Order: sequence, then structure tokens, then C-alpha cells
Amino acid sequence: MTKQDRAVRTRLALIRSAAEQFEARGYVRASLAEISAGAGVSSGALHFHFANKAAVAEAVEHAAEHALREAAARHRDGDGSVLQRLVDVTHHVARLLCADVVVRAGLRLNAEQVAGRVRDLRREWRECVQGLLAEAERGGELAAGVTPQRTSAVVLAATTGIEVLAREDDGWLARPSLTDLWQLLLPCLAAPCLAGTLDPAGSDAVGSGPTGSGSAGSGPAGPGVRAEAGRVGLAVR
Repeated sequence: MTKQDRAVRTRLALIRSAAEQFEARGYVRASLAEISAGAGVSSGALHFHFANKAAVAEAVEHAAEHALREAAARHRDGDGSVLQRLVDVTHHVARLLCADVVVRAGLRLNAEQVAGRVRDLRREWRECVQGLLAEAERGGELAAGVTPQRTSAVVLAATTGIEVLAREDDGWLARPSLTDLWQLLLPCLAAPCLAGTLDPAGSDAVGSGPTGSGSAGSGPAGPGVRAEAGRVGLAVR
């Protein structure tokens, strides 16, 4: 293993350990000593990569941002019904939250503004939802009288609420929860021509995915961590 490979692995281990500490103890109570111990490295190794705890939190947020952007781009630029892609991206993000502690911790840190507010992950989610609904309107997929503006407010409120509730009970992120939501919303949103063609359970080939934060997807190669790995390898965002 090269020196650069070891540095990348150490940085990723630190980011993951920090995410676990931030999720379990909160930003204020998490300590650099606990983060370095959780990564199996010395405090000196941590300070080689990060100047302070705020810098570690920023790295966690960035990795979460990268994973969420990839999820949004996959469905925003896909084929088929736009409303189905909107349903699918909500299921995809729920799976990310279940599987990847870095994504969960990054969203929480960002919402609590502890890392300096250099990015706004909720705004990016809002733009994703609004963009898909605007495309659905242009394509004639929305029912008469349904507007992207009012609909996006409902979808954003519901999905943000689920994410917050899932901090205490990750069952809120299970596929049936979002399926129930879309079973209620789609008949009100979709044009009659789409009746019976949309799947509220999501059409992703990935399937139902993990249903809790302890799933196998929370291992070292989780989406947020892989995103940070790509960044580190190129920059050594």
C-alpha cells in the first residue's frame, strides 16, 4: 500500500468515526480523542488531516452532500415518468439515510449549522423536488389545478418531517412509510393519463434496500465515504 493510499484510508476512517460520534453524542459532546480512537489512529494523525473539530464536521457534511447530489442527479436526469422519478429519489435518499451514517450525520450537522453554513443541503433538496415537479408540469403529468410550487411545499414538509422523526426511530425511513405517503399523494397530483402507471413503492432496481441504520450498507464503503474517497484521491472537496 502506498503512502497516499494509507493517507486516504486514514482520512476516511476519521470521517466515518466522526460521523458516528456526531450522531451518537452530538457535535458539542463529541471529542477529537474519541474520533481518533474510533478510527484506530493517534491524535497526531487526526491533526495531520484536520485542524480542529469544525474541520472534521465540514468533511462529514461534504461527503454527505456529494452522496445526496449523486442520488438527485441519477433521478433528475433519468428516463420515464418525471413523477415516478420523484417518488424514486425519495426512496433512494431514504436508503442512503438508513445505510450511511456519514449521510445521516452530515444532514444533521448541516441542519444544526454547526459546521459554518458553507452549504445548505436542505436548499439543494428543495431545488431537486421543485425542478422535478416543474418538469412534470411541462410534460403534462400534473393533474388540473396542481402547481409545482404548492406541491413542492407538501413534499418537502413530508420528507423533511420523516428525516427528523427517523433520528429517533429509523423505522420512519423504511420503504412502507414512504410508500404510504405516495399512495396518498399521487392520486391527487398525477394527471388521469398516468392512473395506474406510477408505483408508490418506487421503481428502483435496487429494491427495498436496508431498513435500519445497522444495515450492512453502513460499512466503510458507504456512499458518503466513497464520495469523500474520490475527493481525497484527487485533491490530496
